[in-house]
Formats: sequence, C-alpha cells, structure tokens
Amino acid sequence: MAFLSYLIKGLSLGSVYAIIALGYTMVYGIAKMLNFAHGDVIMIGGYAAYISTVYLGFPPVIGLIIAILVCTLLGIVIEKLAYKPLRSADSLSVLITAIGVSYFLQNIALLIWGSDPKVFPSIAKSMTSISLFDGQLVISWETIITIIANIIIMVSLTLFTSKTRTGKAMRAVSEDREAAQLMGIDVNKTISITFAIGSGLAAIAGVLLCSSYPTLMPTTGSMPGIKAFTAAVFGGIGSIPGALLGGLLLGIIETLAKAYISMQLSDAIVFAVLIIILLVKPTGLLGKKVIVKV
Repeated sequence: MAFLSYLIKGLSLGSVYAIIALGYTMVYGIAKMLNFAHGDVIMIGGYAAYISTVYLGFPPVIGLIIAILVCTLLGIVIEKLAYKPLRSADSLSVLITAIGVSYFLQNIALLIWGSDPKVFPSIAKSMTSISLFDGQLVISWETIITIIANIIIMVSLTLFTSKTRTGKAMRAVSEDREAAQLMGIDVNKTISITFAIGSGLAAIAGVLLCSSYPTLMPTTGSMPGIKAFTAAVFGGIGSIPGALLGGLLLGIIETLAKAYISMQLSDAIVFAVLIIILLVKPTGLLGKKVIVKV
C-alpha cells in the first residue's frame, strides 16, 4: 500500500512537471529557443495567487485566474522586450538573455517580497482527504486536482494545436518558419501567442506546486523549472505527448528515489536517468530525429 501511495504522489508531482514542461517544449518547438526564465514565471504566478487570496481575500479559483492573467501578460512582455529583438541572433545570445531575465525576475521578487518564505494557502483547504482501504491509503484533494488539471490541460492543448486555426499556424511555424511566413502566417504573432499560453500554464503549475508544497519564495520556481526542462528533454523536447510522458516519469522516479533510496540523492538519480536515456536515445523518448539539409 505504501508503494501505491508513493506512486500517486509521483503522478501528482509529475503532473506539475508536465505542465511546466509544456511551456519549454512549446517555445522550443515554435521559436527554437530555450526560455530559462520560465521557472521564474511560475514563481510570479505563485505570488499573484498568494496576494489575491491572502491579502485581497479572493477565493482560490479567482486567485488562480488572476495568476494566469498576470503570467500571460508577463510572458507577452518578456517576449516583446527580451526575445523579439534577438529573433535572428545566435542561440548563445538568446540563452544568455534568458538567464538574465530569470535573475531579473528573481531579484525583483526579492526586493518586493523579501527572502522570507510565505505559507501558501491550499486550493482545497475546505476539502478533507480521501481515505481508502480502512485508512491505509490517504489521497489529498490537492493531489487529485493536480492530476485532473494535467489531463484536462494536455487534452485541451492537443485539440487546440490540431483543430484551431491558431494551433495549426503554430504547428506550421514549428515545421518551417520561413515557409509559414510565405504562406501568410504572422510568425511574430504566433510566437507571442505561444509565450502567452506557456506562461499561463506556468501560472497554473505554480499554484498547484505551491498548494501541494506550501512554501513560496523568490527561488521557488528555480529547481522545478530545471526539472521540468529535464522532463521536456527526457520525453522529447518539442513534443506535447513527450512533455506529458517525461513529466510523469520524472515525478515517479523522484518520489520513489526519495522513498526507497535517499532523500539527498533523489535529484542526482533523476539527472542520472536522463543521461542514460539520452545516451540510448539522444532525441528523448518521443522525440523525432531532425534531418538537416545541406
């Protein structure tokens, strides 16, 4: 029964990683860049929800909506000011800019809210945990909500990219930016929409993460952001199913490693598994090999 409990916790943690990984995989797949400030957008979303619920007294759902709006706007602003001028720059310049934006957001949060951790309110504080098998298995509503949210987001995003005009434009830009532009697709607008969606998802992930692990501080998004990027690479960066698979596997591996091997070595085990996977399959589990024409 203990193993089943750890497995469910791993699925919950992996669901958060999967939602965050979607932001990485969408931006990389369409804009061909790694937005390492994505983890800090999670933190901003957490603070937006915290202020809305604790200081302004809004219900958790309204706090979540406010966090999504704040992070969506932030994602658009970051893309316009930091990344759009570097559209034709080399990848190293974009990478350095992303790291700079990450530290900028962290230090702004440090100046505004300080370094003291905030206790984040639960999104399901009025709900009692579900007890199964005569109390041997207890599942919190935060866990259930996180897993359900992950499923809904994955299905919705898959339908959005395959059925809507904007989604098809995003897929076209991902395949060939120049050809998409020749076909009349507004590439800049499509990339901005991608950043907006990814940042909105980061807000959801931030609220779910802080609700399950109720500590909020300026560095809250750093390690989850790195692990979610690892999940995106693990599953195959640029692939939405890959982000889901990579996130879930990473969450399960981390949780089982903490339970059965070592709390201190769990992160090392996670990254070691990634290295092994990439040695066997460099494109990730569901990644596609890209053929470069010369």
